[in-house]
Amino acid sequence: MDVPLPHLDRLFDYLVPAALADDAVPGCRVKVRFAGQLVGGWLLERVDASTFQGRLEYLEKVVSPVPVLAPEVARLARAVADRYAGSLADVLRLAVPPRHARVEKELLPAPAADDPPSPAEPTRPAEPSRPAEPAHPPVDSAGAAPAGPPGDVLAADGGWRAYPAGPALLRALTEGRGPRAVWSALPGEDWAARYAEAAAATVAGGRGVVMVVADGRDLDRLDAALTATLGEGRHVRLSAALGPARRYRAFLAARRGEVPVVIGTRAAMFAPVDRLGLVAIWDDGDDVHAEPRDPYPHAREVLLTRSQLTDAAALVGGFSRTAEAQLLIETGWAREVAADRAVLRQRTPAVAPTGDDPQLARDPGAATARLPSLAWTAAREAVRADLPVLVQVPRRGYLPAVACAECRSPARCPHCAGPLALPSATGTPACRWCGRVAAAYACPECGGRRLRAAVVGARRTAEELGRAFPGVPVRTSGRDEVLTAVPGGAGLVIATPGAEPVAAGGYGAVLLLDSWALLTRADLRAGEEALRRWMTAAALARPAAGGGRVVVVADGALAPVQALLRWDAAWFAARELAERRELGFPPAVRMASVTGTADAVADLLAEARLPEGAEVLGPVPADDDRERMLVRVPRARAAALAGALHAAAAARTARKAVDPVRLQVDPLSLF
Repeated sequence: MDVPLPHLDRLFDYLVPAALADDAVPGCRVKVRFAGQLVGGWLLERVDASTFQGRLEYLEKVVSPVPVLAPEVARLARAVADRYAGSLADVLRLAVPPRHARVEKELLPAPAADDPPSPAEPTRPAEPSRPAEPAHPPVDSAGAAPAGPPGDVLAADGGWRAYPAGPALLRALTEGRGPRAVWSALPGEDWAARYAEAAAATVAGGRGVVMVVADGRDLDRLDAALTATLGEGRHVRLSAALGPARRYRAFLAARRGEVPVVIGTRAAMFAPVDRLGLVAIWDDGDDVHAEPRDPYPHAREVLLTRSQLTDAAALVGGFSRTAEAQLLIETGWAREVAADRAVLRQRTPAVAPTGDDPQLARDPGAATARLPSLAWTAAREAVRADLPVLVQVPRRGYLPAVACAECRSPARCPHCAGPLALPSATGTPACRWCGRVAAAYACPECGGRRLRAAVVGARRTAEELGRAFPGVPVRTSGRDEVLTAVPGGAGLVIATPGAEPVAAGGYGAVLLLDSWALLTRADLRAGEEALRRWMTAAALARPAAGGGRVVVVADGALAPVQALLRWDAAWFAARELAERRELGFPPAVRMASVTGTADAVADLLAEARLPEGAEVLGPVPADDDRERMLVRVPRARAAALAGALHAAAAARTARKAVDPVRLQVDPLSLF
């Protein structure tokens, strides 16, 4: 039943009346009576008899005869709910988009005009389930795909030849096997084309594909690459940005087996695909892959669970590498797919830091300057060579944080104590939290009224560089307007992380500014996230032989900077994983956070029968006068921890505890 109460997270038996027998098919939406109310639910299975000894109620209504919930997705949803200490109903809300009746009516065939249905015996609509034969070619006993219609595509090695294990990966996909790979993409790699080739190999083997990317720009690139490789009409997109009707239409096309490939943002991780053969995720370190709704699953973990349940291949790719991906390699669950060092040297731009000893000897101000002479020189030479320059700035806006010019105290809103920001050079300071204007601001420490920049945003950076390079076009790319591509030729592009556009032919120079904003965050993943953002931007530069340069304004002795200089994300990921093993942090262990009022958190933990060896850490302050406790167990006891927390939450809701508690297993942020 679609009831988000942990103590009701189980199956219920109902009788199916004869009038609904034809429409009540496994996977359809239904309505039932429960506790005197009409609630929605899913029909998961039809059986001849029930083991329940009491009196059974009848099914009230079949909302739609369309079996939108595939059996494989139902099993996956149950596994995800168990892993994240959640309820099946919450996962199914994420797995199946809301019903759109008009779209269903368009797809269901109308009754014949010369043979109207009898009122006493209504004709059941044709079931829009999977066709008897898959839309893509099957695999014969030898593992090869027989010749199909002209639309079928047999994959070639393509750009995977740059990686020693790449051709073998494609062969395994074509033969219908289930290889598992962690791919480190080369700088400048057309990753979307490589994913399209992997999808084509899987389709050629007679199996389906689910691919998940972080955002709409990556989805557009993958969409174009798949269209070029597979042809029109062989895949659909699934994302919340499509709107209810288009999203539901694409979902039904996948559920009916009309297309072999589904791509999308995290909304696609549960997509129903016939004979699933490959699950893939690009840039799994991006935090948007984490679902913000209960039970907070991560797209990477959902896809890996799906691979395990269906024996499908798995592909985790990116320019950088997460500690979770490194763990897959070190445990033998997946194989590494990476280029040889010789090929890597040919494709990598020249990377230089500004904080090492040689640079400080040439430019003593490089340690404190926001844009040292090395960065200026790299930008100037690229502009003279008629090449574009990318400048990555971690903060958006103009001056997102200001301070008193006299005593350097951070400027705070007099009403809510939020940080003050300047929207432009002539603007009035305003609070970033409550929006109130502080036109008459006076520092409470010294009484000063002048403000100075504490943090410089992308728009202020664009203004400064525009003055430094007169006559050179300056573009910005960020939340308000994200550029997808920029033309070749001299120009400056100032972008926030994740909004870097692709330049025709690659950038002549990439400047990575304000590294302290990324490296000094109070977060377990600060170094990993900084390297991910830097490598994503640096991968857009030309190779060193083509004049490409990357300048990172940071000390060259720092581990993330060293990994960037050598383009060795695998080394940094292995180092991070080793440190987390030593300190007892994810993914080396399994952690769960329990957040709520102090009494509610204590009540749940007292109720929970935690597995042996569980450590309870905290409490630490959380938002809205709440607190957070952390529970840590070895990975071998992860299932026991999730089960204990879910059972404790169920006991609290059964006795109608008032204060809610939020459970998160493996949260991205522990602080």
